[in-house]
Amino acid sequence: MFESAVDAIIEGNLTALEALLAQDPHLVKTRSTRPHQATLLHYLGANGVEDNRQKTPANAPQLAAMLLESGAEVDAIAFLYGTSTTLSLVATSIHPQKAGVQAALINLLIDAGASIEGVLTAAITNCRPAAAETLLQRGAPIDNIIAAAALGNLPLTQSLLHQSSQTQREQAFIYACLYGQSEIAEFLLDQGVDPTAATGMGQTGMHFAADGGHLETIQMLIQRKVPLNIKNKYGGTVLGQALWSSEHEPKPNHPAIIEALENAS
Repeated sequence: MFESAVDAIIEGNLTALEALLAQDPHLVKTRSTRPHQATLLHYLGANGVEDNRQKTPANAPQLAAMLLESGAEVDAIAFLYGTSTTLSLVATSIHPQKAGVQAALINLLIDAGASIEGVLTAAITNCRPAAAETLLQRGAPIDNIIAAAALGNLPLTQSLLHQSSQTQREQAFIYACLYGQSEIAEFLLDQGVDPTAATGMGQTGMHFAADGGHLETIQMLIQRKVPLNIKNKYGGTVLGQALWSSEHEPKPNHPAIIEALENAS
């Protein structure tokens, strides 16, 4: 019955889900027998569970409301990406975003009492700016330098600088570049942050700026003589990243970025 209920969720079948919950009211708190031990509500995050079930139907908010009204625990923990709540899964998943229901799901879960602790930074570092904006609107605090830098809050970035570790400052620089926060990225460089610091996939701030189409940030980094030939885990230089992104995820400034990088090489 649990598997049937999961199928109903990813198919957006409200009628089938309602019938299953009526047949077995305890189903709403049942957990998957898989290692992640997800509840039905977790599957609405469309994130980290079985690959074929990472889907978000257009009526996901109605499905979530039904589960919550039936007694689903809003902050239940599943063993996905370490440990995750439904809200953290929703806020970091591409599928609710593509379905156009990410904000509605976030608001619904917060209205039901979901904890927002740590979720803002998770949305930022998973490249979900719209989710981050929704969380901000719902009172999520900017409580670390990574979030402050990515969201363009220079005064807060400055005040948090000396409370932050070297790794946090490097991450703040990387995500400032990712979101095109040139002034903050330059401030962090002035504070001695290593511009060649990278994520686990070898992506530096400059790789991310090129990927995101942030011409002003790229121009600043070139002027600051940030190395151009550092390779990510795929073997791509910054120019290689810009070329790949211009083909697969094009942004208006990619042609100008490619020209600037070629001229700087």
